[in-house]
Amino acid sequence: MKASTKIAAALTGVFALSGCLFSGNDGAQNISVAESFEGGVNPYLWRASLDTLNTLPLTTADPVGGIINYDWKSFPDAQNERIRATVYILDSRLRADGVKVSVFRQVQDNGQWTDAPVDLATSVQLENAILTRARVLKSSELS
Repeated sequence: MKASTKIAAALTGVFALSGCLFSGNDGAQNISVAESFEGGVNPYLWRASLDTLNTLPLTTADPVGGIINYDWKSFPDAQNERIRATVYILDSRLRADGVKVSVFRQVQDNGQWTDAPVDLATSVQLENAILTRARVLKSSELS
């Protein structure tokens, strides 16, 4: 199986689960994102980043600096491969260039993990998913 196919399969789970977040509000938490956020970055991009990549284990989150680090995770479809991500919130405004995602990939060969290339479109797809979620969050508070 090609490396780009494997990473796409692994991230399908991330996108599938994040897609569930776009449907309605279960009413369990009615706190406004903007009201509950104290930091120097856009609160919608921040919350959307956490929501979109919620299947990856969270390592560190710095709302003032705008950096979210996720740890390595392997998916059932690709056990000899793992990914991790870092999200950078770059602006206090909700803008298309206000979020950057770096995705890292490793493959296992003879028990040793080695770095492997990541399809450049992967980061862009994650950034777009975060932006879409952020817009949904913002619009839900406006209605």
